[in-house]
Amino acid sequence: MQPEQPWLAPFTWEMVTAQNAMLCTAKNALHQPTSDGHDVTRTLWENYHREPMGLDEAVDLCRRCHRLAPFCFYNGNTFSSIIALVIRKLDLPANQSHVIRSLAGHIVAGVASDVEIQAFREFCASLDGA
Repeated sequence: MQPEQPWLAPFTWEMVTAQNAMLCTAKNALHQPTSDGHDVTRTLWENYHREPMGLDEAVDLCRRCHRLAPFCFYNGNTFSSIIALVIRKLDLPANQSHVIRSLAGHIVAGVASDVEIQAFREFCASLDGA
């Protein structure tokens, strides 16, 4: 059974916004909140990011936030980079870490196949107190 932890607790909304700004600056893209998605995403994030949850639930929260498009550009990259930082803290072997970050990133971006989703769920189920 996978442990429930506050995986996303270190990532305040201000940090999420700063991550998006950094990504936009690197690509010379507009960093700006959207009128439709920003406030609802911020509320969702602030209500849940500190809660203990399974790693798969943390990935799903990032996916949901990406889909709400709180920023004009790089929403997927913003939330994928956050979950990648979470996975790096698991101290997995390099090859496994790369695969798990890739699977999580595909799920957040909404492009994961059923096989990838199942592989990630199996990984999450194998966590025994990480």
